[in-house]
Order: sequence, then structure tokens, then C-alpha cells
Amino acid sequence: MKIQNTIEAKLNEAFDASILQVENESHKHSVPPNSETHFKVTMVSPAFAGQMKVKRHQGIYKVLAEELEMAGGVHALALHLYSPEEWEASGQVAPASPNCMGGSKAEPPQSASGVQNQSGGHS
Repeated sequence: MKIQNTIEAKLNEAFDASILQVENESHKHSVPPNSETHFKVTMVSPAFAGQMKVKRHQGIYKVLAEELEMAGGVHALALHLYSPEEWEASGQVAPASPNCMGGSKAEPPQSASGVQNQSGGHS
């Protein structure tokens, strides 16, 4: 089973979500084609009512512990977790994911100025 499908199944079972969107955003990052390493999860569940964000995230991490710990598994997980009331108040839209700011390990490091130094890196 693909990691994305596993994430969807585990979260549906654990949280009785009224809305669950799991998006594989790996293609936006410096990973091999068809990777399943970067995900965005948008979920609405009554289980989140009255819970602070940290508790919500801890619950997700517990359910997805295997996927987060396995070699080659999930590297990044953007979580947008709402109670039904919060979802209504949000306009029913999760924030867009930012573009990847990282680079390939094969690329020389860059400085804030973007100027390459004489050793092949940036200063």
C-alpha cells in the first residue's frame, strides 16, 4: 500500500474525520520522482474541539509513528487540523503550502546575498 493511502486510512479510522485531504507534495521538493516523503494533511474532526494545536499534532504523530520513523518514510508533514466550528470560521480553506526553500545536497550552499564565494560556495 502506498504511504499516502496508509496515512488516509489510519487518520480516517483514528479521528472519524468529516473532511480529510492528504496531498503528496513531494514533487515540490528535491527528492526522486514518485517519492512519498512530503505531505499536507487537512482534516476536520469533532475530536479536535477544545484541543490546543500541540495536542492535535501529538495525536497525529502517534497514529502515524510508523510512517514517520521508517527509513525512506515521511520526511515532512504539514498539518492543518480543525474542529467543525473552526473549519466553518476559516472559510473552509486550508492555507497554501509555501514553495520549497531547500535545495539539493549536490548544490553548493548559498548565502543570504546569493553571491558565490571563490571556494565554489556562496558568501
